[in-house]
Amino acid sequence: MSKTILITGATDGIGLVTAKALLQLPQKHHILLHGRNPKKLEKINQELSALGKVTTYIADLSSVDAVKKFAEAILSKHEKLDVLINNAGILNSPNSITKDGLDIRFMVNTLAPYFLTKSLLPLLNHGRVINLSSAAQASVNMKALIDCYEPLSAMDAYSQSKLALTMWSFSLAKTLGNNGPIIVAVNPGSLLASKMVKESFGIAGKDIGIGADILVRAALSDEFMAASGKYFDNDLGEFTDPHPDSLNDEKCDAIVSAIENNFHV
Repeated sequence: MSKTILITGATDGIGLVTAKALLQLPQKHHILLHGRNPKKLEKINQELSALGKVTTYIADLSSVDAVKKFAEAILSKHEKLDVLINNAGILNSPNSITKDGLDIRFMVNTLAPYFLTKSLLPLLNHGRVINLSSAAQASVNMKALIDCYEPLSAMDAYSQSKLALTMWSFSLAKTLGNNGPIIVAVNPGSLLASKMVKESFGIAGKDIGIGADILVRAALSDEFMAASGKYFDNDLGEFTDPHPDSLNDEKCDAIVSAIENNFHV
């Protein structure tokens, strides 16, 4: 059965490879491609439209207002969304603080996916939300999450943002229960050959198809039917426990409360 699947950060890296893989499946899925750069997105649109049905959306996920407008555009144009893959992520940036006064890693990696997921719940119903986590996870500085009170190094902010993403995934999955989509956090694989890895670590990285394969499985396979509120570590090839903070319900709920109370989601 054909599904409508939204992939953020789909103009390169794991997002792009995943989109290509999904479009080449016999089910003829409709892929909603998100990108930040209009020219790059148009080029990818032309390339992937030859493979199947594609719709593109431009949005700067470092902007709270842009994310909200992005969600409104999806809501206005689609009656149903089967899968949301929150893939877009950032580690290094020439400007680490956004125009809203937030650390760009927390905004793009944690807050934007939360805003999108909450906004698109009416379309997702019993669909799936796949949140790209990471093997790099560190306890969250709550002040840094909401207002950059304590500036962090790029890697510290990235690791904390990925744990915060994992924690809200668990909390929201618990809150929604059977009344919402499957929400799963996935580490697609460490040091894959993405632009982020090449620019940040100066290495070619491992086959990026490793990451795309697990995202396709998470989006479509029966293997993930009962995965809501779980974490899949593709380095290990199995569901496992992430950082200990993710297993603390009070800490997970505190992440959600901080987001909700400070950003009026």
